[in-house]
Amino acid sequence: MQNVLVNNRQKINNYINIFMAFFVVVTVAMMIIPLSPTLLDFFLIVNIALSILIMVLSFFTHSVLEFTSFPTMLLITTIIRLALNISSTRLILTEGVAGSVIETFANLATGNNYVVGAIIFIIIVVVQMVVVTSGSSRVAEVSARFTLDAMPGKQMAIDSDLNAGLITEPEAKKKRNDLQRESNFYGAMDGASKFVKGDSIASIVITLINLLGGMIIHSVQGNFTIIEAVEHFGRLSIGSGLVFQIPSLMISVASGILVTRTAEEKGLGETVSGELFNTPQVLYIVAIMMGLFAVVPGFPTFLFLLIGILFGTAGYIAQQNTEQIEKDEARKRLMQAEQAAVQEIEPEESVFAFQVDQIAIEIGYGLISLADENKDSNLTDQITSIRNQVSYEKGIVLPPVRIRDNLQLDANTYSIKIKGNEVARGILYADKYMVIEPGGMFEIEGIPATEPAYGMDALWIDEANREKAELYDYTVVDALTVLITHLKEVINQNASELLGRQEVKELLEGMKDKYNVVIDELIPDILRLGEVQKVIQNLLKEGIPINDLVTILETLADYGNLTKDTEMLTEYVRQSLSRTIVSQFLDEEGKLTVITVSPNLDEMIGQSIQKSSNGSVPVLQSQVITEIFNSINAQHNQLVAVGTPHVILTSPKIRPAMKNLISFNFPGIAVLSLNEIPNDVDIETGGMIEITN
Repeated sequence: MQNVLVNNRQKINNYINIFMAFFVVVTVAMMIIPLSPTLLDFFLIVNIALSILIMVLSFFTHSVLEFTSFPTMLLITTIIRLALNISSTRLILTEGVAGSVIETFANLATGNNYVVGAIIFIIIVVVQMVVVTSGSSRVAEVSARFTLDAMPGKQMAIDSDLNAGLITEPEAKKKRNDLQRESNFYGAMDGASKFVKGDSIASIVITLINLLGGMIIHSVQGNFTIIEAVEHFGRLSIGSGLVFQIPSLMISVASGILVTRTAEEKGLGETVSGELFNTPQVLYIVAIMMGLFAVVPGFPTFLFLLIGILFGTAGYIAQQNTEQIEKDEARKRLMQAEQAAVQEIEPEESVFAFQVDQIAIEIGYGLISLADENKDSNLTDQITSIRNQVSYEKGIVLPPVRIRDNLQLDANTYSIKIKGNEVARGILYADKYMVIEPGGMFEIEGIPATEPAYGMDALWIDEANREKAELYDYTVVDALTVLITHLKEVINQNASELLGRQEVKELLEGMKDKYNVVIDELIPDILRLGEVQKVIQNLLKEGIPINDLVTILETLADYGNLTKDTEMLTEYVRQSLSRTIVSQFLDEEGKLTVITVSPNLDEMIGQSIQKSSNGSVPVLQSQVITEIFNSINAQHNQLVAVGTPHVILTSPKIRPAMKNLISFNFPGIAVLSLNEIPNDVDIETGGMIEITN
C-alpha cells in the first residue's frame, strides 16, 4: 500500500513539473502570439491572484527555509508580467482597447482626471523601486554575505554537537542541509531582487510607449483627434501600468518580509502582535499620550480619545494575560513537583517498588530559570558537558542526571542527591554573580557566602558590581557555573557509588570485541563480576581513573589465582597503574613531594592492622591517633601554604590501613606506597609524620 502511494505521488510530481514547464513556455509565447481581450483579462486575473497568494504566504512562513522557491517564483512572475505587458501593449496600439481589467483599473485610478492617475502611478513606482525593492535587495545582499561568512562556524557547531552526542547523525545532516539551503536562498535573492527593479523600469518604458504610440498611431489613422487620443490612451496607459505595478509591488513586499524575517515558530501576524501588544506598561503610556493629544486645540479630539481607549483596553487585556500566564506557570511547576515526587509504575510491574535516580538535582522555584532550555547556556546543556567530561577523565559512563523543582526547598536552594540520598546542598542567586577570593578580603559589597565545591570564602554581587570585581582581579562566576562545579565535585567524590555490577558489565561488553581474551579468562573462571566491581570501586574511591581498563583486568587475571582479597588485588592493580596515579601529583618540574612516615610509626601501624568488612584498619590508642592527625595537619598546612602538591608515602604493607585511618579527617590527601612510584620519578621529602612515643 505504501509503495502504491509513493508511486502515485511521484506521478503527480511529474505531472506538476510538466505543467510548470508548459506554463512557462506559454507565458514566453504570449510575447509573440496576439491575445484577445478576454484571454488577456483571464491571465491578468491569474497574475493578480498569484501575487496575492505569494504575499499572503509570506506572512505565514516561519522561516525562509519554508519558501526556498521564492527566488524562482520571483523570476516566473516577472516573466508573466512582462509577457502580459507586451500583450496589452499590442492590443492598445492595434485596436485601442485593453480588456475589462485594465479599463476598470484606469477608471478607478483616474476617474475624471487622468493626471491624478498618472501621479498615483508614478508614486507607486517610486515607492516600489526606491523603498521596498531597494531595501529588500540590500537586506538580501547583507544576509547572503553574513550567512556565507558564518557557515564554517555553524558547521563546526553542528559537528561539535554531533561529537558530544547532543544530536544524532540524521539531525546533523538535516542541519547541514538547512544551512546550505539558507545560504543558497539569500544568494539567489541577492540577484533575483534585480528582476523586480528591472520590471519596474520596463513597466515605465512600456507605459510611455502605450501613451505616445497610441496617440501617434490612432491620431494619424484618424480614429481619434489629438485631444481624444491623449485622454483615451493616457487613461489606458495608466490603467495598464497600475495592473502590472500593483502585483509587482505585492511581490516586492513579500520579498521584503521574507528576507527581513528571522526563524520563528509563529507566523508574522502572531509574532508582531505578541511583541507589540504584550507589554501592558507600554500600552498604558501610549493611551495616556493619546489622551494628552486629544486636549490639544485643533486636533480631532474624538479620534485621539478613541485610539487612546483602544490602547488602554489592549493594555488591560495584556495585563490580564500576563497575570494568567504567571499563574499557569506556577501551577505547572507545582504539578511537576508533585509528579516528580511519585515514580510512575507500569501496570505489569506494579509489584516492584519504584527505582530512585542515580544522580538528581532538586532546585527551588527561584532557580527554575537556570534550567530554561531556550537560553544558550542552561543547566541541561551544562550537565551533558559535565557527564562527557567526567566520563573522559574517570573512564566511567555516568547515568543521566535528573533535574526536578522542589517546592519544599527554599527559593534559592538546591540539593544534589546520589541514589535518593542528599549528599550536598547549596544556595544560589540566579540573577547574581559569585566573587571568590582565597584570602576572604573583599573590597566590594555583597552577600557573604561560601563556595560550595571547595569551601572558599565568597560574595554574591549584582550585575552592576561585576566590572568592579573584575578590576580587583577577583574570580567572578555566574550561578550556573557554581552549581555545575559543585555537581562535578560531588560526582568525583562519589564516583564509586555510581558504579554497580550492571555498569561494570556494560564497560566490559564495550571492550569485549577487542579484548575478549582477557575478559573470558578473568570472568568467571578467576574472579566473579562482583569482585572485579569491588576492585574498580576501590580505585575510584581514591580518585584513580579507570581509563586503562585493560591493564586493570590483566593484573587481576595475573593475581586473581593467588588471592581473592579485593583489598590486596587493588594494591596489585595500583602498582600496575603507578604512572597514572603519580602523574596527578607531580609539580611543574616533574617532582613528587611526599610526606613520609617515621620508621617507628610505620612499624606500630603494621603490627596493629586488623581486617574488617571495610578493609584494613590500625587499632591504635586514641592519643596516638590524635598525634598522627596533628602531625599530618601540620605538614599538610605547611605545604599547602606554599602551593606544593604532595602525598603521604608509606610502605606497601600499611598503605591501605593508613588511607582508611585518615580518610575521614583528610579525604583530599592521597596515600601512596613505595611500590607505586616509578623509578624515574624524582622524590622530594616535604616532611615526616611522627609521634613522640
